[in-house]
Amino acid sequence: MDRPGQNSSVRRYLVYVGLFGTTQLHLRNPYIVAGWSLLFPGLGHLLLSKYIRGYLLFIWEIVVNVNAHVNLGILYSFTGRFEMAKDVLDINWVLLYLPTYFFAIWDSYRTTVDMNHQYKLAAREDAEVKSFNIGQLEINYLDKRTPWNAAMWSALMPGLGQVLTHRVPGALFIIVASIAIAHQAKLLPAAHYTLLGQIDYARSIINPQWYLNIPSIYFYAIYDAYVNTVSNNKLFDWEQAKFLKKNYQNTNFKMPLGKAKERE
Repeated sequence: MDRPGQNSSVRRYLVYVGLFGTTQLHLRNPYIVAGWSLLFPGLGHLLLSKYIRGYLLFIWEIVVNVNAHVNLGILYSFTGRFEMAKDVLDINWVLLYLPTYFFAIWDSYRTTVDMNHQYKLAAREDAEVKSFNIGQLEINYLDKRTPWNAAMWSALMPGLGQVLTHRVPGALFIIVASIAIAHQAKLLPAAHYTLLGQIDYARSIINPQWYLNIPSIYFYAIYDAYVNTVSNNKLFDWEQAKFLKKNYQNTNFKMPLGKAKERE
């Protein structure tokens, strides 16, 4: 069954505007996506809107990392306490950790390359898109927003930038994960006592095993909000140009530069 506003004669679409988010294909750097998976498995897939795979790898990282004490091992290694790093690692969980960790990096790179190919094929078809979707629970439409505004909201609270750009599946997951990890790390009490000048006490209550997860998720939320806002703005311009050309441009008008270039 065809989606509203789409027809079965088109094999690939550049974008789908659903009630809970706008999903689109666009060119990405495979090394950047793989880099996010290197920092935290699952983040690279979430960046690609591969939510199910991203959720699974993210939850796997949390469960196995905590039980293997990987973050504590990293902390002790970076501070020169190598014997403590050896002792704290749980070898049973570490051996489970490594294969899936490298798979997440490899798969995010491979998926990005594949999706770039799909984008080029979809761009050639240049299919019409439904730019407005309304339902009983939500309304979604293509619109332009300020990228730094979205990044700023995610800097204040991870996930809010995704809410602004209407990426509900990613926003909900990032908000819940950020709250859960911050709670386990005792981040807010530590920040509170730090502001009161009780730095030693703040240092004593923070949980480094959970705390070391926060930087990756925090900066990912900012980056994701920014780059997807830029992509959505380009998508809005592209869809509007198609609409104006189809409905208002004279059919006898010829582009002075010849054949229009493929959408970038």
